[in-house]
Amino acid sequence: MKKSLLYSRWLIPLILIALLLPTSSHAVEKKAQVGYRFLEHPVSAAALGRGDNGILGLNGAESVYSNPSAVAWMPGRADVNLSRTLWIADMGYNAVSGAVKGPMNLYFVLDYMAMDYGDFYGTVRAENVEGFMETGVFSPAAWAAGVTVAQRISDRFSYGIRIKYAYQELGNPSVATSGTNLGDTSLVVVKKEYSHGEPAIDIGTTYSFGTYGIRFGAVIQNFSREIQIEREKFPMPFRVGFSADMDLMTLIAPDLTEVHSLRLGVESIHPRDFRERVKLGLEYSLHDMFIVRTGYLMNYDERGLTAGIGIKTNLAGTQFEFNYGLQEFGRFKSVHSFSAGFGF
Repeated sequence: MKKSLLYSRWLIPLILIALLLPTSSHAVEKKAQVGYRFLEHPVSAAALGRGDNGILGLNGAESVYSNPSAVAWMPGRADVNLSRTLWIADMGYNAVSGAVKGPMNLYFVLDYMAMDYGDFYGTVRAENVEGFMETGVFSPAAWAAGVTVAQRISDRFSYGIRIKYAYQELGNPSVATSGTNLGDTSLVVVKKEYSHGEPAIDIGTTYSFGTYGIRFGAVIQNFSREIQIEREKFPMPFRVGFSADMDLMTLIAPDLTEVHSLRLGVESIHPRDFRERVKLGLEYSLHDMFIVRTGYLMNYDERGLTAGIGIKTNLAGTQFEFNYGLQEFGRFKSVHSFSAGFGF
């Protein structure tokens, strides 16, 4: 009887992981199908450290970037989170989010994220030795702002909807409206502004099984209309994600769960423009104060191993949390993410 109970304890997480793993390695690849790729960047340093597992495991204001339903598990009445990510190629982005709890277990969140692409040198073709001449320095811009409403309707289930507005400005390049080459007398070159904004929707759900700390989450992100620039049409990076996690300490040492936590998580992401991707994450917590994380991303061209640390403490009645995440990025070296949260 004891052996049967032990086998059933380990069988549940193995089944969940198997369901989320890729079913085929020969799926058709679809690339260059979407725009506004900055909306896919991980915002939470905590999620990044454990393999970019963000659908589950977050319960503060920052969770809306990965799963708008997760904020409904926020322990306090208000939460504010600030984050800074040093991205590849000297790029980076900042994000801020704030959440409050309202009546009927409703939660409201405002968020804002802005990309820093750095400076670029503009050029146009010219009849000189170089074949071009410089037009000055320009800085592309991109940002997204959102409002989220989430509700925890029971001790096991929550849902959330995030409506956001995403904007991109790509500069003012010189474009030929007529003529075929520089020597053409009918050549007409004008300055054009390439900027566009569009609303999008994220929808997420979270369910806790109440056994062995097992949870399941699902999310639809970046559902939007198609965007048109010149003759090309494309959507935002629409994707569907599923996630499951559990506390392994409930299997290894059930009597120590009040002191130690060891959460194993797996995410399966189905993007519009690539094959299925899988993210594995592991997070150890001591007294819910000192946290160590690691993870691995599968089916990515460059990204793979991740790691991170975190600390939580109570300062004068305010819950403070600091997290750091590191992601190995192949030939682009690494990505560093920092976040700080304040709960009341």
